[in-house]
Amino acid sequence: MGWRSVIISQPARLSVKNRQLLLEQETGVTATLPLEDLSVVVLETPRAMITSALLSELATHDVALITCDETHHPNGVLLPYLPHSRALRAMQKQLALTVPQKKRAWQSIVQQKLRNQGECLNRFLPGAGRFLFDQAERVRSGDPDNREGGGARYYFVELFGRDFTREQDDWINAALNYGYAIIRAAIARSLVGHGFLPAFGLHHKNQLNAFNLADDLIEPLRPLVDGLVRAQVRQGCDALITADKAGLAQLLYADVRMNAGVMNVLTAIEHMVESLGRYCENTMPVELDWPIILS
Repeated sequence: MGWRSVIISQPARLSVKNRQLLLEQETGVTATLPLEDLSVVVLETPRAMITSALLSELATHDVALITCDETHHPNGVLLPYLPHSRALRAMQKQLALTVPQKKRAWQSIVQQKLRNQGECLNRFLPGAGRFLFDQAERVRSGDPDNREGGGARYYFVELFGRDFTREQDDWINAALNYGYAIIRAAIARSLVGHGFLPAFGLHHKNQLNAFNLADDLIEPLRPLVDGLVRAQVRQGCDALITADKAGLAQLLYADVRMNAGVMNVLTAIEHMVESLGRYCENTMPVELDWPIILS
């Protein structure tokens, strides 16, 4: 599994040479990167050219290629095409999940998201996470009381201030959206690699969304992005700079705790998806494995 993320922010030509990514910039700078080392490539500049041969190699090596819009925010992702050896079986098991199974899985996801939000909040406001921990214990199957939504309203106000909303066009939201998009792409990459259909979610079911399942699984990891943004928030600035984006992409290598121990986010995503696979395969209860943010 790849371990390196690459952000292309300057005009460049990307191709493949000797089974490596060859980067050639207009300034004359060149660099090569082994394809097996890569996990995510972000094309941030509109002046990057990429060969079809490299696109094919990226897919073969299970690398997520992320494109960006004119505002330099991720808007698309190229994923490998069903590389799993038993993709049909994985899809059949996924689609066969019952409504109660989906509701129990969503309950588990929301509980861990609330706990992680509580841990994140306690870093900046000791004791403020108690409400979220309490809410996590009260989540029922399917979260019919929408404790996720209630927790989010409390959490974001405490974390970023009473005037903050997710609809604002500011640096905080730009950073949050960028960080979420990077992790979402990594989750989608892993889901496809394990034979899942990302469009079919456990809770999310937007017909215009090709990554509903990724949007389910990202929930416990969102507080990891929130914490970095809160720690590095820059007032009076709306646009992200290259250093901001690089820092957010590095979250893929931040440590979290899983049942198997402490590992980086990329590895944790693999464990998350594998646990979902076991959940789909078994009729008996199987524990889902979600990341725990380290305090």
